[in-house]
Amino acid sequence: MAVPHSRASLRTPLGRAIGLGSAKEGVEHWWRERITAIALVPLCLWFVAEIVHHAGADRTQLILWLKHPVPAVLMLLLLATTFHHTALGLQVVVEDYVGHEGARFGLIIAIRLLCVLLAVLGIFAVLRLAFGA
Repeated sequence: MAVPHSRASLRTPLGRAIGLGSAKEGVEHWWRERITAIALVPLCLWFVAEIVHHAGADRTQLILWLKHPVPAVLMLLLLATTFHHTALGLQVVVEDYVGHEGARFGLIIAIRLLCVLLAVLGIFAVLRLAFGA
């Protein structure tokens, strides 16, 4: 008596792949990279313009500038967006070029943790300067 084929084996390769792996998360990751890149354009332009505007300013003047709500909020957005975009981009590089699955997983976790750490440190510094201390 022949062993009947399982239902999954009768599906096409595309049918088996739908809902698995990057087919499920890849598009979302791609969109997040594009959205953060678009958000970084005006934020970076603003930051460069402010740096040029404050060229030669002393620490006190920069702190006074950062105590205003708009520069402080824009700086926080710049930090959060930059490190989120960095983590997304480096994850793609690791997924594309690191062959060993364990090393790939470890590097992605390390990159995410490092980006979160750097973002938190930057945000803490901005908040500390903006609210005085």
